[in-house]
Amino acid sequence: MQAKEAAEKLGITQRMLRHYENEGLIEIDRSENGYRRYSESDLRRAGRIRDFIATGFSTREIKSMSACLSDEGAGPCEGGVIKMQEKLEHIERLQADLDARKQAVLDRIEELKQGLAAEPLEL
Repeated sequence: MQAKEAAEKLGITQRMLRHYENEGLIEIDRSENGYRRYSESDLRRAGRIRDFIATGFSTREIKSMSACLSDEGAGPCEGGVIKMQEKLEHIERLQADLDARKQAVLDRIEELKQGLAAEPLEL
């Protein structure tokens, strides 16, 4: 199938498919006229890449997990669980940082409100 149909089937843009290819995450056959031809295996691989990106992995990180992208790696793959646990720990650290920042903003808003309430109104 050609790129347009593949992108539609995956729910991504053709540009994203080209990006996966440019990053070395996927290798696509070409027809005699130069059009990209996606096999069912290519679609499964691209779907896995899309899913990893959606969970916060960079293309560099995904490339290091290439064994998890092929049909042979469709099940548990070497290092995959470890990489996913590391990503989860990273997300949890980011979440804790965001929670702390949110609380600091809420505290500051409360201080400002109390300051405004304490000031007498001038007429």
